Amino acid sequence: MSHTDLDFVGEPFDALALTDPAPSGPHPVPAALNVSLAGPVSDAGTAGLRAVVRELRTTAARAHEQAIRAHAALQRKALLNGGTARIERAPVPVTSEARFKPLARTAVGALDATALAALAVGDIAGVFGTQYRQDGANPDIRTSGTLLTSVTGMSLHGGPYGRGRLAARAVGAIDRDVVVDAVVQAAEVFALYLGLHLCFADATLVRGIPWLPAEPVRVEFDQELSAEHKAVDLVVDVSAVDLVPRPFLRVDAELLVGGVAVGRVAGVTVAVCEKPGVSIGPEHGGKPARWLGRLGRFGDRAMLGEFHLAQLCRGDHGIALGPEFAHYSSIKSTRPPDRGLLLVDRIMDMTGERGILSRGSHRTEYDSPADSWYYEETANASMPNCVHMESSLQAALILGYFLGPTLSASDAAVSLRNLGGTATVLREVDLRDKTIVQDSDLLSTSPVPGATLQTFAYTACVDGEPFYSGETLFGYFSDAAMANQTGLDAGRHVPTWWDAQRSRPATRTIDIVARRADPAARLVSRGHLALLDAVQVVDGGGEFGLGYLRAVQPIDPEHWVFTRHFRYDPVIPGSFGVEAVVHAMQEWLLDSGLGDDLRDPGFVLPVGLPFTWKYRGQFLPTDGQYVLEVHIKSVEHRPGRVRAVGDASMWKPGLRIYELTDIAVELREEGARPW
Repeated sequence: MSHTDLDFVGEPFDALALTDPAPSGPHPVPAALNVSLAGPVSDAGTAGLRAVVRELRTTAARAHEQAIRAHAALQRKALLNGGTARIERAPVPVTSEARFKPLARTAVGALDATALAALAVGDIAGVFGTQYRQDGANPDIRTSGTLLTSVTGMSLHGGPYGRGRLAARAVGAIDRDVVVDAVVQAAEVFALYLGLHLCFADATLVRGIPWLPAEPVRVEFDQELSAEHKAVDLVVDVSAVDLVPRPFLRVDAELLVGGVAVGRVAGVTVAVCEKPGVSIGPEHGGKPARWLGRLGRFGDRAMLGEFHLAQLCRGDHGIALGPEFAHYSSIKSTRPPDRGLLLVDRIMDMTGERGILSRGSHRTEYDSPADSWYYEETANASMPNCVHMESSLQAALILGYFLGPTLSASDAAVSLRNLGGTATVLREVDLRDKTIVQDSDLLSTSPVPGATLQTFAYTACVDGEPFYSGETLFGYFSDAAMANQTGLDAGRHVPTWWDAQRSRPATRTIDIVARRADPAARLVSRGHLALLDAVQVVDGGGEFGLGYLRAVQPIDPEHWVFTRHFRYDPVIPGSFGVEAVVHAMQEWLLDSGLGDDLRDPGFVLPVGLPFTWKYRGQFLPTDGQYVLEVHIKSVEHRPGRVRAVGDASMWKPGLRIYELTDIAVELREEGARPW
């Protein structure tokens, strides 16, 4: 066996990005203040904010110690893993949630010589379709040659790593250099297929990633190739793909002659890099000097795109939002959730000026492909409630953060928390393969000691019609403020209804783990949305005498959600707490038999019923467990439908921190008349 090393290819950077603790350099110490996560959304005016401040000032220091323990656990994990970046020689197969989301999609799955020749002269949209258009931008994006004579298949999630696979044939005088060049061209084709070039307006495809240390390409042959080998088939598997620090993918390839493996090429990296001097992000003040190259789903020029949101999650905040934010890149600061939990794709336009925090608005887009992880794993007939909440709240918070509420004390570590809101589903719609367009409006910004509060209103549309709307309140909290939390009840321990009974009533248990273990079981959440193991039921119990649900769920500090929400600041998303309550109610509704007369039913979000949530704390990796309870308050039937409504609370150890009003689930037959 022979080996060849070629030193021109970069290596994707990991560096324990999701578990590495924030740098511990000195920061100005915020003024000490007793502050909690608080504030009703419905009182967006001065009186409501005064009430928020009063509630903020009632609290004591419990969560700070828990946050320190959580960070210490993550630091220990980083040290056990070596504490430094390591190159993965055998990448772990990606889960459905962590799959790379392409910037464009096409029905084209194979390419002939004519199509490959078109890619070599830069006609990307002519080959793959209109989603790849750029209005004349990127004149020099093209593949580097025509060593490939055909591409016989392309799969977004194929291959042993689940990151993509391409099968191609190369014909000609075959030697080591030519084989590597052919693999490079195959990687370039797949990069264009993913739409990586759509991040920039004036870029080129390059080998390696200039910002990262170079790693050699490894070539192995089981037999020497000769002039008799007129054709080599390539099976090219993507081992890494990301938008940070620049859009890139890394591939390994197997070489076959006559269906027999004759060699391998590993570590070929191709990146999309801007030309020298070309701007790729906003200027000071947040607005780009010129269009950055991304079009929205409907052909309008986007202000910022997927590349900038990826930078905001795990990269350079200066590239994402402008140079004023650059220093936030490596410290605990405001970030959206990452990877499959990032549910905003593009900022299309914005009104408002950075530093003026009284008003502002923007329009965002989010593409919701039918193969998204949450459609595969939800019990719902369409998008689960947590994704409705997350996508709408993320769009709103990005608007508020962009305008600069934290820049006046830019060296201080800040934690962003949602404090509450009310949202209403306006119409039932299947969101698979739809683009959600959201208009978000900043209603007010109110600095209070140790925190800044912002209220928003938002409306989400699909196919030009609204389907979801709401209001919400966010807070930016200093470390001193985060150290002082006493939950919903001013630090008092308020027991669950079940614990408060003199004689605890008998319960029956719905075993969700057992249901989930049955591959034929319907209407049960699985995988990344497996949030509950069991539900205890008191038939006829609860505050309304219609049924009481209780669940005690262990918190796994290694749970996937802590790596997504947020970097340097891991907490369970509030929407996932709400989703756990939804799952408890769904399981109860099925178990109760109330929908047994429905034909082939599915769960949907109830239309026309405002749902209100209130958060006064956070679930940390070290909290051990959470407890939830639901009081069923009504059950109503309509033709082909049954709806259950309840009030709910959630506890971390010793504190009630979530309160949910009019949370509802609905089971309906396909084609049933609207509620």
